[in-house]
Amino acid sequence: MAALITAQNCFVPRPKEEEEEIERIYKGYRDKMATLPKYRGWSTLHLCQYQGFWFQPKIGLEGVMWVQQRFKPRPTDVYLATNPKSGTTWLKAIVFSIMNRKRYNNFTTDHPLLKFSPHEVVPFMELDLFRTTPIADPEILPSPRILATHIAYNMLPESIQNSSCPIVYICRNPKDVFVSFWQFSVKMRPKDLPELSSEEAFDLFCHGVTPCGPFWDQALGYWKASVEFPNRVLFLKYEDMKTEPLLCTKRIAEFLGQPFSLQEEENGIVQEIVKLCSFENMSNLEVNRNGKSRVRAEVKNDVFFRQGKVGDWKNHLTDEMIERLDQITKHKFDGTGLIVDTWIDHHTSDY
Repeated sequence: MAALITAQNCFVPRPKEEEEEIERIYKGYRDKMATLPKYRGWSTLHLCQYQGFWFQPKIGLEGVMWVQQRFKPRPTDVYLATNPKSGTTWLKAIVFSIMNRKRYNNFTTDHPLLKFSPHEVVPFMELDLFRTTPIADPEILPSPRILATHIAYNMLPESIQNSSCPIVYICRNPKDVFVSFWQFSVKMRPKDLPELSSEEAFDLFCHGVTPCGPFWDQALGYWKASVEFPNRVLFLKYEDMKTEPLLCTKRIAEFLGQPFSLQEEENGIVQEIVKLCSFENMSNLEVNRNGKSRVRAEVKNDVFFRQGKVGDWKNHLTDEMIERLDQITKHKFDGTGLIVDTWIDHHTSDY
């Protein structure tokens, strides 16, 4: 296997003066966070509201501030944007495989994703690289860099918004997002935090008080950007990717300027990537069943693989919950052109 530079390799020693300056900057961030509106958190004591969205104070918001003020994009960068628990791990794996298929063309015995979590090969800017001190040096990553984020579109630094760098966004049914996000948060929640019931978490979700939420505002931001800048922002739906993974994988590759050749299609390269990155395959790999994040040591990789299903919300939500989420979705997305009929028609859907 060719040498691979992961997120872990980006953490390198810095001169003492530089580390002190970085710490001074982050102290400024913490001082600012102390003045922000706060509300009860899911897996942290509280969330902070910043520029209309909610973030965990240290695991996220410090990194958001750094990205906004100091991140330097490259013209060859590729950005993957998602709401938490919307197919992020899957999207990272697919895009990494597409972009690196010439370098890593053995998908069964000698591929980085067989040994590394997708979150190691495609780091989050605000969660993995810049969430606290010491920070990483993303300049170490070779081009083209693939970087992920949960940051809303209008919160991205202007240097990214005004660039020609492609942004791939994936959106998922909010009912499935809530169920998956809540169960993820239960696993991540420290035992010494005050108890939070699923009903309380649901009410917070409906009010948009979730990490990186409100869900609907984030989705609309990327949807509107995809309409205005279709060559720069690709808006995908998780449900479409589950139904037509081959077609969506080819669509992503073409959008990124890396279309599959006729010979590649005849050789089954698209199918190989889809198979490698499938939930069934990824969730059974040793690194994802028993491994831990090498960047966030407190996180086990298996927490990112729950079921990967469409429509599991039917097994967890009451009729009243379903109706409430459907009404919010209708209200938020009405007149925007974002079609969500299959999300709302839960009586006839056969997910």
